Amino acid sequence: MTRPGPGRLPGIGVIDLETERMILRRCTVEDEDRLVELDADPDVMFVFTGGLPTPREKVRSEILPRFIGYHEDHPGYGAWMAIEKATGEFLGLFLLAAREGRDPDPPELGYRLRKAAWGQGFATEGSRALIHRAFAELGARRVVAETMAVHAASRRVLEKAGLRLVRSFHQEWPYSIPGDEHGDVEYALTREEWEEQEAVMHAAAGTRPQVNDS
Repeated sequence: MTRPGPGRLPGIGVIDLETERMILRRCTVEDEDRLVELDADPDVMFVFTGGLPTPREKVRSEILPRFIGYHEDHPGYGAWMAIEKATGEFLGLFLLAAREGRDPDPPELGYRLRKAAWGQGFATEGSRALIHRAFAELGARRVVAETMAVHAASRRVLEKAGLRLVRSFHQEWPYSIPGDEHGDVEYALTREEWEEQEAVMHAAAGTRPQVNDS
């Protein structure tokens, strides 16, 4: 279950969403150190850069302005820092944003979590919350996500979140990563498919789904 924002808590910032175990708050310039630390872990960065860290200057001058701009350019979409409610610990980053140079519908779903948060269901929990926002609050017609074909863990997350495989493809990336010769995969979920999933879930729970038809 998700609870929409925005709200504000001291020391946390603008809260857009809450899940059972997480607070998702908007990314700000004060998150530079957190993002540098996240991107310094070679295991976290393996599927993005082959394990190379993101330089602090790039975080400061390119990544943070882009993340903050998501909220300004397309309200409701954006980049969120995930905070564990029970401990207050920073877990990682979630994204629901327009693909570069494109309209926000369909938005692309993404996430990057600290290694300590792997294998605990946080990625699926946050992804489901943002998918719900896209359809129930923002009126999106479709949500998409991409990952490496060989990245079984990410593919499981997307499938648990309700997305289905729609295509395999190859494209050039700035970094050569072991396994990239197998290409990438795109997953997607349409509004109609999501509504069907919601109807089944709410029927089982005896509740009524809430959908924004605007």
